[in-house]
Amino acid sequence: MRILISGASIAGPVLAYWLTRHGFSVTVVERAPSLRKTGGHAVDLFRPAMDISEKMGVLPRVEERATGTSRMTLCPEGAGRPVRVDLSKIFDAASDRHVEVMRDDLSEIYYDATRDDVEYLFGDSITDISPDGDVRFEVSPPRHFDLVIGADGLHSNVRRLVFGEESDFTNYIGAHLAVLTLPGTFGRDGELLIHVGVGRTAGMYWARHLDEARALFLFRSDHELDYDHRDIPHQKSLLRTAFADFHPEVAHWLTELDHTPSFYFDSITQLRMTTWSKGRVTLVGDAGYCPGPAVGGSTTLAIVGAYVLAGELSRADGNHEVAFPAYERAMANHIQGSREVALSAAKTLVPTSRLGVSALVQATRLISALPAAPSRAFLRLTTKSARVFNAMTVDDYAQSTTPASPRSR
Repeated sequence: MRILISGASIAGPVLAYWLTRHGFSVTVVERAPSLRKTGGHAVDLFRPAMDISEKMGVLPRVEERATGTSRMTLCPEGAGRPVRVDLSKIFDAASDRHVEVMRDDLSEIYYDATRDDVEYLFGDSITDISPDGDVRFEVSPPRHFDLVIGADGLHSNVRRLVFGEESDFTNYIGAHLAVLTLPGTFGRDGELLIHVGVGRTAGMYWARHLDEARALFLFRSDHELDYDHRDIPHQKSLLRTAFADFHPEVAHWLTELDHTPSFYFDSITQLRMTTWSKGRVTLVGDAGYCPGPAVGGSTTLAIVGAYVLAGELSRADGNHEVAFPAYERAMANHIQGSREVALSAAKTLVPTSRLGVSALVQATRLISALPAAPSRAFLRLTTKSARVFNAMTVDDYAQSTTPASPRSR
């Protein structure tokens, strides 16, 4: 059985890994000419994603690439004193298994685990998908596949071709996100530095194995800003405007905008679809149920979704009419929980008032002051993400998995 996956970032390679282990023949098409090295930000892997990575045999590599961020300094806008906190308290409270890793590193690790068993088509994209599974590409000749799966992110090409325009399914949740790559000299070993004010937050960190630092910007807007996703100069202008007169240190980070090797800008948007399967096509990860970039645990959700989808297809012996509904049922509660986490996190990370800034600072100060055990208990009670991600459970589809040869080539 031949399955085509669009997207080679996170969900795509994880899905490809498990599908091949269940005996399917897999092709992955990726628009970029090679693995994307776009200077992406750090992502969190919570317990279920760690468990799946361990089953894949890649957990040691993931842990080797951990950012090493161990402490946070929170600087409130105005005259407030900085607050310093041991991040291990927060991470331990958020999940009993957790690692922070750069997105590009994680993508490379999952790709390496699949490249010997999966056909990758880089520098190409799908242009048409027929109901019968006939697929046309920009570069490659037409081919037939039994199933097509979109793992191509929030701005999914597969979703657009099969389900309609992105605007029909997106829900803007009030903020925008930017990531800027800085020279490593900006970074402080093991430290996440955050400046927070009303309606805007800027942070900077350095991964211990990289020569670069990352600056992350979040800012509120009453409406989704009007910009072209390809118009980088305009996006940089919007970012400069949003953080004008914020803090001298943040202004120093922004001086690198004209020199940075990589830059990312997008709205923080939730994807809300009543179903993400249609005929022989389904979606996985951000393409189907993005809870909100940088605020909703989307990486863990994508890994879990890929694992579940492959497992349900194996259980149904490739019958998508059985597997796709089972996959959607299995993911429904996880997706709803992640959406709620994202809405809460967006309000916390980008306070809407001076009272909100003060509350964030005071909570951080309390965590810093309490001994480890009480601070973990406090966080478990007050942090939605801890409850949601620790509660995520999936069937052990890997139990019946054997490295079988594909059912058809």
